[in-house]
Amino acid sequence: MTRVSLLGIPNDENSSFLRGPAEAPPLIRRELFCDAYSMWSETGIDLGAEGRLQDRGDLKFEPGQDPWEAIEQGVARVLATGDSLISLGGDHAITHPILRAVRQRHPKLAILHIDAHADIYDAYEGNRRSHASPFARIMEEGLADRLVQVGLRTINDHHRDQFKRFSVEVIEAAKFSDDLRLEFSTPVYISLDLDGLDPAHAPGVSHREPGGLSVRQVLNLIHRIDQPIVAADIVEYNPRCDFMTMTATVAAKLAKEIAGAMLRNGRGC
Repeated sequence: MTRVSLLGIPNDENSSFLRGPAEAPPLIRRELFCDAYSMWSETGIDLGAEGRLQDRGDLKFEPGQDPWEAIEQGVARVLATGDSLISLGGDHAITHPILRAVRQRHPKLAILHIDAHADIYDAYEGNRRSHASPFARIMEEGLADRLVQVGLRTINDHHRDQFKRFSVEVIEAAKFSDDLRLEFSTPVYISLDLDGLDPAHAPGVSHREPGGLSVRQVLNLIHRIDQPIVAADIVEYNPRCDFMTMTATVAAKLAKEIAGAMLRNGRGC
C-alpha cells in the first residue's frame, strides 16, 4: 500500500533571530488530526483511511550526538519503509540533513522551495548550518539536480551570486502569477517555509515578510505538480508568534494537501 509518513523534527538550534520552531511539530499534528476538520484532501484522497497516513512521532536528540546525524539517520529509517515522507520542523536548517537521506534513495531529484528568503547564504553570522544557509550546503553537496525557489522577496547581491553559482531558478513573489505551472521531469522534494506565505495567512513565523503568497496560490502550485513528490518539509512555524493557532491550521492544511498529492502522483525512484 502506498503510504505517507509524518516525522516531527523539533530542532531550532540554528535559528538566527527567535527560538520557537522546535515546539511546532505537536501543534501542527494536533490541528491535522483534529475532529473539526476532514481528512479528505482536495486531491480526492482520504488520508483517514486505515494505514494511509503513518505518524512516526518526533525525532529524539540524544546528548552528545550531532543533530545532523540524528536527522539524517531518522529520516533514512522512515524512507527505508518505502513511505513518502513529510517532515515537520523545526527551523529551515533541518532541510540539509533531510536531503542527505533523501538523495540516497533518489539519484534524480528536483527541489521546489517556497519561501520569502533564499536561505542560500554561504554562511550567516559565521554559521554554515544557519537556517539562512541550508540550500548552499545542499547544492554544494550535489543533493539535488535542480533548485526552483518561489516567493522570494528579500534578495540581495550575495544571493544573486549564489544563484549564478548553483544555477538556481528563481520566481520572485512580485513576478508570481496565479497560473504558474512548474514543469518537472524528475521526482520532486518540496521545502515549504511558512514565511513564504503572506503573514496575513501565516502570522506565526519568526521573520514576517509582507507581500507573500496566499494559501490558495501555494496549494495550486503543489496540486499542479505531475511528477512523484517523494518527500517534503514544512518548516519555520513559530507557535510563540502565532494567533489562535491560525498558522498551525494552515501548516496542517498544507501537510494534508502535500500528502494527497504524494498519494495521487505515486512515488518515484
